[in-house]
Amino acid sequence: MSGNEMMPGLPDENRGYAGRMARFWTFIADKLDAGIEAWLLYVLESNGSSPGRQGFAMAVSADRNFVGSIGGGIMEHKLVETVLSANPQEQKGLVFKQIHNRDASRNRSGMICSGEQTVLLYPVQEQDRQAIQRLIRSWQNLAGGGLIIRPTGLDFTADTPTEKFRIQWNGDDDFYMLARSGFSHKLHIVGGGHCSLALSKLMSDMDFHIHVYETRKGLNTFDNNLYAHERILLDGYDKLKNVSYIGEDDFVLVMSFGYRTDDEAMRALMHRRYRFLGLLGSKRKVSEMLETYKKEGFQEEYLSNIFAPVGVFIKSETPEEIAVSIAAQLISVKNKAL
Repeated sequence: MSGNEMMPGLPDENRGYAGRMARFWTFIADKLDAGIEAWLLYVLESNGSSPGRQGFAMAVSADRNFVGSIGGGIMEHKLVETVLSANPQEQKGLVFKQIHNRDASRNRSGMICSGEQTVLLYPVQEQDRQAIQRLIRSWQNLAGGGLIIRPTGLDFTADTPTEKFRIQWNGDDDFYMLARSGFSHKLHIVGGGHCSLALSKLMSDMDFHIHVYETRKGLNTFDNNLYAHERILLDGYDKLKNVSYIGEDDFVLVMSFGYRTDDEAMRALMHRRYRFLGLLGSKRKVSEMLETYKKEGFQEEYLSNIFAPVGVFIKSETPEEIAVSIAAQLISVKNKAL
Protein backbone atom coordinates (compact mmCIF):
# COMPACT_ATOMS: atom_id res chain seq x y z
CA MET A 1 0.00 0.00 0.00
CA SER A 2 2.82 2.36 -0.86
CA GLY A 3 1.76 5.98 -0.94
CA ASN A 4 -1.31 5.38 1.22
CA GLU A 5 -1.84 6.59 4.77
CA MET A 6 -3.34 4.83 7.77
CA MET A 7 -4.88 7.24 10.26
CA PRO A 8 -5.63 6.50 13.92
CA GLY A 9 -9.17 5.78 15.00
CA LEU A 10 -10.99 5.41 18.29
CA PRO A 11 -8.86 7.72 20.44
CA ASP A 12 -11.33 7.28 23.30
CA GLU A 13 -10.77 3.84 24.82
CA ASN A 14 -14.23 3.96 26.39
CA ARG A 15 -16.00 4.06 23.04
CA GLY A 16 -17.97 1.23 21.45
CA TYR A 17 -17.82 -2.53 21.86
CA ALA A 18 -14.13 -2.63 22.82
CA GLY A 19 -14.68 0.06 25.44
CA ARG A 20 -17.65 -1.83 26.85
CA MET A 21 -15.56 -5.01 27.19
CA ALA A 22 -12.70 -3.10 28.82
CA ARG A 23 -15.16 -1.53 31.29
CA PHE A 24 -16.63 -4.96 32.10
CA TRP A 25 -13.29 -6.35 33.26
CA THR A 26 -12.31 -3.04 34.88
CA PHE A 27 -15.45 -3.31 37.02
CA ILE A 28 -14.19 -6.64 38.35
CA ALA A 29 -10.64 -5.31 38.84
CA ASP A 30 -11.98 -2.30 40.76
CA LYS A 31 -13.93 -4.57 43.09
CA LEU A 32 -10.80 -6.62 43.75
CA ASP A 33 -8.91 -3.42 44.54
CA ALA A 34 -11.65 -2.30 46.92
CA GLY A 35 -11.79 -5.67 48.69
CA ILE A 36 -15.42 -6.18 47.58
CA GLU A 37 -16.41 -9.73 46.68
CA ALA A 38 -17.36 -10.22 43.04
CA TRP A 39 -18.68 -13.10 40.95
CA LEU A 40 -18.36 -13.78 37.24
CA LEU A 41 -21.47 -15.29 35.64
CA TYR A 42 -20.54 -16.79 32.27
CA VAL A 43 -22.63 -18.74 29.74
CA LEU A 44 -20.51 -21.79 28.91
CA GLU A 45 -22.97 -23.35 26.47
CA SER A 46 -26.38 -22.54 25.01
CA ASN A 47 -28.87 -24.36 22.80
CA GLY A 48 -32.18 -23.58 21.14
CA SER A 49 -33.98 -20.34 21.97
CA SER A 50 -31.97 -19.54 25.06
CA PRO A 51 -31.82 -15.74 25.64
CA GLY A 52 -28.25 -16.01 26.86
CA ARG A 53 -25.85 -17.12 24.13
CA GLN A 54 -22.48 -18.77 24.63
CA GLY A 55 -19.99 -16.19 25.85
CA PHE A 56 -22.54 -13.86 27.46
CA ALA A 57 -21.11 -12.63 30.74
CA MET A 58 -22.17 -10.70 33.81
CA ALA A 59 -20.25 -9.49 36.86
CA VAL A 60 -22.04 -9.12 40.21
CA SER A 61 -20.51 -7.63 43.34
CA ALA A 62 -21.44 -8.00 46.98
CA ASP A 63 -22.49 -4.34 47.14
CA ARG A 64 -25.25 -5.29 44.66
CA ASN A 65 -23.76 -3.62 41.60
CA PHE A 66 -23.41 -5.40 38.29
CA VAL A 67 -22.44 -5.06 34.62
CA GLY A 68 -23.28 -7.21 31.62
CA SER A 69 -26.02 -9.78 31.16
CA ILE A 70 -26.46 -13.52 30.74
CA GLY A 71 -29.85 -13.18 29.08
CA GLY A 72 -32.06 -11.27 31.48
CA GLY A 73 -35.43 -12.26 32.87
CA ILE A 74 -36.27 -14.38 35.88
CA MET A 75 -33.41 -16.79 35.11
CA GLU A 76 -30.79 -14.05 35.44
CA HIS A 77 -32.47 -12.68 38.56
CA LYS A 78 -32.41 -16.10 40.25
CA LEU A 79 -28.72 -16.66 39.52
CA VAL A 80 -27.80 -13.17 40.71
CA GLU A 81 -29.58 -13.85 43.99
CA THR A 82 -27.81 -17.20 44.17
CA VAL A 83 -24.35 -15.64 44.07
CA LEU A 84 -25.30 -12.83 46.44
CA SER A 85 -26.37 -15.41 49.03
CA ALA A 86 -23.47 -17.81 48.38
CA ASN A 87 -20.17 -18.09 50.16
CA PRO A 88 -17.68 -16.28 47.89
CA GLN A 89 -14.75 -17.92 49.65
CA GLU A 90 -15.43 -21.02 47.60
CA GLN A 91 -12.32 -21.60 45.49
CA LYS A 92 -14.28 -23.31 42.73
CA GLY A 93 -17.05 -22.13 40.45
CA LEU A 94 -20.56 -23.52 40.44
CA VAL A 95 -22.04 -24.87 37.19
CA PHE A 96 -25.78 -24.41 36.70
CA LYS A 97 -27.73 -25.90 33.81
CA GLN A 98 -30.86 -23.89 33.04
CA ILE A 99 -33.74 -25.36 31.03
CA HIS A 100 -36.24 -22.80 29.72
CA ASN A 101 -39.28 -25.05 29.85
CA ARG A 102 -41.91 -25.10 32.59
CA ASP A 103 -42.40 -28.88 32.04
CA ALA A 104 -38.77 -29.78 32.73
CA SER A 105 -38.43 -32.15 35.68
CA ARG A 106 -35.37 -30.31 36.99
CA ASN A 107 -33.14 -27.28 36.33
CA ARG A 108 -36.13 -25.13 35.35
CA SER A 109 -35.06 -21.53 34.79
CA GLY A 110 -38.50 -19.97 35.12
CA MET A 111 -38.55 -19.03 31.42
CA ILE A 112 -40.53 -20.79 28.68
CA CYS A 113 -38.53 -20.10 25.50
CA SER A 114 -37.59 -23.83 25.18
CA GLY A 115 -33.81 -23.40 25.04
CA GLU A 116 -31.07 -24.40 27.45
CA GLN A 117 -27.96 -22.74 28.78
CA THR A 118 -25.17 -23.77 31.12
CA VAL A 119 -23.89 -20.98 33.35
CA LEU A 120 -20.75 -20.80 35.46
CA LEU A 121 -20.97 -18.85 38.73
CA TYR A 122 -17.37 -18.10 39.63
CA PRO A 123 -16.11 -16.16 42.69
CA VAL A 124 -13.29 -13.98 41.38
CA GLN A 125 -10.05 -14.52 43.31
CA GLU A 126 -6.92 -12.46 43.89
CA GLN A 127 -5.07 -15.04 41.77
CA ASP A 128 -7.13 -13.88 38.75
CA ARG A 129 -5.88 -10.29 38.91
CA GLN A 130 -3.07 -10.65 36.35
CA ALA A 131 -5.33 -12.36 33.79
CA ILE A 132 -7.97 -9.65 34.24
CA GLN A 133 -5.44 -6.84 33.80
CA ARG A 134 -4.13 -8.46 30.62
CA LEU A 135 -7.70 -8.75 29.31
CA ILE A 136 -8.32 -5.07 30.00
CA ARG A 137 -5.16 -4.04 28.17
CA SER A 138 -5.96 -6.27 25.21
CA TRP A 139 -9.33 -4.55 24.72
CA GLN A 140 -7.89 -1.09 25.26
CA ASN A 141 -5.20 -1.81 22.66
CA LEU A 142 -7.66 -3.50 20.26
CA ALA A 143 -5.52 -6.63 20.42
CA GLY A 144 -6.56 -10.27 20.35
CA GLY A 145 -5.95 -13.11 22.73
CA GLY A 146 -7.85 -15.78 24.57
CA LEU A 147 -9.65 -16.00 27.91
CA ILE A 148 -9.12 -19.33 29.67
CA ILE A 149 -11.82 -20.33 32.14
CA ARG A 150 -11.67 -23.24 34.57
CA PRO A 151 -13.84 -23.89 37.64
CA THR A 152 -10.80 -22.95 39.75
CA GLY A 153 -9.65 -19.77 38.02
CA LEU A 154 -9.09 -17.47 35.04
CA ASP A 155 -6.11 -17.08 32.74
CA PHE A 156 -5.24 -15.18 29.56
CA THR A 157 -3.18 -16.03 26.51
CA ALA A 158 -1.89 -13.51 23.97
CA ASP A 159 -2.27 -16.13 21.23
CA THR A 160 -5.61 -15.58 19.53
CA PRO A 161 -7.42 -18.92 19.02
CA THR A 162 -8.95 -19.70 15.63
CA GLU A 163 -12.22 -20.83 17.23
CA LYS A 164 -14.47 -18.37 18.99
CA PHE A 165 -15.18 -20.90 21.77
CA ARG A 166 -13.77 -24.27 22.68
CA ILE A 167 -14.94 -26.18 25.74
CA GLN A 168 -13.89 -29.56 27.04
CA TRP A 169 -15.88 -31.26 29.76
CA ASN A 170 -14.11 -33.60 32.17
CA GLY A 171 -17.17 -34.20 34.31
CA ASP A 172 -20.43 -32.51 35.29
CA ASP A 173 -18.65 -29.61 37.00
CA ASP A 174 -15.11 -29.84 35.61
CA PHE A 175 -14.25 -28.19 32.31
CA TYR A 176 -11.69 -26.20 30.34
CA MET A 177 -12.91 -23.33 28.18
CA LEU A 178 -10.98 -21.14 25.76
CA ALA A 179 -12.86 -18.07 24.52
CA ARG A 180 -11.40 -15.77 21.89
CA SER A 181 -10.85 -12.21 23.07
CA GLY A 182 -10.92 -9.35 20.61
CA PHE A 183 -13.21 -8.75 17.65
CA SER A 184 -14.78 -11.74 15.92
CA HIS A 185 -15.58 -9.93 12.65
CA LYS A 186 -14.02 -7.36 10.33
CA LEU A 187 -16.03 -4.73 8.48
CA HIS A 188 -14.43 -2.83 5.60
CA ILE A 189 -16.31 0.30 4.48
CA VAL A 190 -15.13 1.76 1.17
CA GLY A 191 -16.01 5.44 1.25
CA GLY A 192 -15.93 7.93 4.09
CA GLY A 193 -19.08 9.97 3.51
CA HIS A 194 -22.19 10.56 5.60
CA CYS A 195 -23.56 7.00 5.29
CA SER A 196 -20.14 5.58 6.16
CA LEU A 197 -19.97 7.72 9.30
CA ALA A 198 -23.51 6.73 10.35
CA LEU A 199 -22.81 3.04 9.76
CA SER A 200 -19.49 3.18 11.62
CA LYS A 201 -21.22 4.75 14.61
CA LEU A 202 -23.92 2.08 14.64
CA MET A 203 -21.60 -0.90 14.11
CA SER A 204 -19.01 0.29 16.63
CA ASP A 205 -21.26 -1.00 19.42
CA MET A 206 -21.13 -4.50 17.92
CA ASP A 207 -18.48 -7.16 17.56
CA PHE A 208 -16.90 -5.72 14.39
CA HIS A 209 -13.42 -4.29 13.85
CA ILE A 210 -14.13 -1.40 11.46
CA HIS A 211 -11.85 -0.21 8.64
CA VAL A 212 -12.87 2.80 6.54
CA TYR A 213 -11.18 3.67 3.23
CA GLU A 214 -11.23 7.04 1.46
CA THR A 215 -9.35 8.86 -1.30
CA ARG A 216 -10.34 12.45 -0.57
CA LYS A 217 -7.97 14.32 1.76
CA GLY A 218 -9.59 16.69 4.23
CA LEU A 219 -13.04 15.08 3.99
CA ASN A 220 -14.86 16.12 7.17
CA THR A 221 -16.94 12.97 7.62
CA PHE A 222 -13.84 10.81 7.20
CA ASP A 223 -11.50 12.85 9.38
CA ASN A 224 -14.10 13.03 12.18
CA ASN A 225 -15.03 9.35 12.07
CA LEU A 226 -13.87 8.40 15.55
CA TYR A 227 -15.97 5.22 15.50
CA ALA A 228 -13.80 3.41 12.97
CA HIS A 229 -10.85 1.51 14.40
CA GLU A 230 -8.74 2.18 11.32
CA ARG A 231 -9.08 4.95 8.72
CA ILE A 232 -7.04 4.39 5.57
CA LEU A 233 -6.42 7.14 3.03
CA LEU A 234 -5.77 5.60 -0.40
CA ASP A 235 -4.22 7.05 -3.54
CA GLY A 236 -7.09 5.44 -5.43
CA TYR A 237 -9.66 2.72 -4.84
CA ASP A 238 -7.82 0.47 -7.28
CA LYS A 239 -5.28 0.06 -4.45
CA LEU A 240 -7.82 -2.07 -2.59
CA LYS A 241 -6.58 -4.99 -4.67
CA ASN A 242 -3.34 -4.85 -2.69
CA VAL A 243 -4.90 -4.73 0.80
CA SER A 244 -3.86 -8.17 1.99
CA TYR A 245 -5.73 -8.13 5.32
CA ILE A 246 -9.20 -8.11 3.72
CA GLY A 247 -10.07 -11.79 4.12
CA GLU A 248 -12.65 -14.19 2.73
CA ASP A 249 -14.52 -14.21 6.06
CA ASP A 250 -14.80 -10.40 6.15
CA PHE A 251 -17.71 -8.04 5.49
CA VAL A 252 -17.07 -5.47 2.74
CA LEU A 253 -19.26 -2.50 1.75
CA VAL A 254 -18.74 -0.17 -1.20
CA MET A 255 -20.32 3.25 -0.68
CA SER A 256 -18.03 5.85 -2.23
CA PHE A 257 -19.12 9.19 -3.72
CA GLY A 258 -20.10 8.18 -7.24
CA TYR A 259 -20.47 5.62 -10.00
CA ARG A 260 -16.87 5.89 -11.20
CA THR A 261 -15.30 5.38 -7.78
CA ASP A 262 -17.75 2.60 -6.87
CA ASP A 263 -16.84 0.87 -10.12
CA GLU A 264 -13.13 1.28 -9.42
CA ALA A 265 -13.53 -0.19 -5.95
CA MET A 266 -15.69 -3.10 -7.11
CA ARG A 267 -13.23 -4.05 -9.84
CA ALA A 268 -10.38 -4.00 -7.30
CA LEU A 269 -12.32 -6.20 -4.89
CA MET A 270 -13.90 -8.74 -7.21
CA HIS A 271 -10.78 -10.88 -7.67
CA ARG A 272 -11.64 -12.75 -4.46
CA ARG A 273 -14.60 -13.81 -2.36
CA TYR A 274 -15.86 -12.46 0.94
CA ARG A 275 -18.45 -13.43 3.49
CA PHE A 276 -20.38 -10.33 2.51
CA LEU A 277 -19.86 -7.91 -0.38
CA GLY A 278 -22.39 -5.09 -0.61
CA LEU A 279 -22.84 -2.15 -2.96
CA LEU A 280 -24.81 0.95 -2.00
CA GLY A 281 -26.75 2.74 -4.72
CA SER A 282 -29.99 3.07 -6.61
CA LYS A 283 -31.50 0.03 -8.30
CA ARG A 284 -30.75 1.57 -11.70
CA LYS A 285 -27.07 2.24 -10.95
CA VAL A 286 -26.54 -1.17 -9.42
CA SER A 287 -28.32 -2.92 -12.27
CA GLU A 288 -26.17 -1.14 -14.87
CA MET A 289 -22.95 -1.99 -13.03
CA LEU A 290 -23.77 -5.66 -12.60
CA GLU A 291 -24.92 -5.96 -16.21
CA THR A 292 -21.63 -4.45 -17.37
CA TYR A 293 -19.64 -6.92 -15.25
CA LYS A 294 -21.71 -9.79 -16.62
CA LYS A 295 -21.00 -8.75 -20.22
CA GLU A 296 -17.30 -8.51 -19.39
CA GLY A 297 -17.22 -12.13 -18.28
CA PHE A 298 -17.49 -11.96 -14.50
CA GLN A 299 -19.07 -15.16 -13.22
CA GLU A 300 -22.81 -14.81 -12.80
CA GLU A 301 -22.69 -17.00 -9.69
CA TYR A 302 -20.32 -14.50 -8.09
CA LEU A 303 -22.34 -11.46 -9.16
CA SER A 304 -25.57 -12.96 -7.84
CA ASN A 305 -24.05 -13.19 -4.36
CA ILE A 306 -23.34 -9.46 -4.18
CA PHE A 307 -25.78 -7.63 -1.91
CA ALA A 308 -26.86 -4.89 -4.28
CA PRO A 309 -28.47 -2.55 -3.55
CA VAL A 310 -27.20 -3.30 -0.06
CA GLY A 311 -29.54 -3.07 2.91
CA VAL A 312 -32.98 -4.24 3.96
CA PHE A 313 -35.69 -2.35 2.06
CA ILE A 314 -37.34 0.00 4.58
CA LYS A 315 -37.58 3.09 2.35
CA SER A 316 -34.52 4.58 4.04
CA GLU A 317 -33.96 8.29 3.45
CA THR A 318 -31.41 9.66 5.91
CA PRO A 319 -27.84 8.34 6.37
CA GLU A 320 -28.89 7.05 9.79
CA GLU A 321 -31.83 5.12 8.31
CA ILE A 322 -29.62 3.73 5.55
CA ALA A 323 -27.14 2.61 8.21
CA VAL A 324 -29.91 0.76 10.08
CA SER A 325 -31.00 -1.04 6.91
CA ILE A 326 -27.43 -2.13 6.12
CA ALA A 327 -26.70 -3.14 9.71
CA ALA A 328 -29.79 -5.35 9.75
CA GLN A 329 -28.57 -7.18 6.65
CA LEU A 330 -25.03 -7.54 8.01
CA ILE A 331 -26.30 -8.99 11.27
CA SER A 332 -28.61 -11.34 9.40
CA VAL A 333 -25.70 -12.73 7.38
CA LYS A 334 -23.44 -12.87 10.44
CA ASN A 335 -26.04 -14.90 12.26
CA LYS A 336 -26.80 -16.92 9.09
CA ALA A 337 -30.43 -15.84 9.06
CA LEU A 338 -30.57 -15.32 5.28
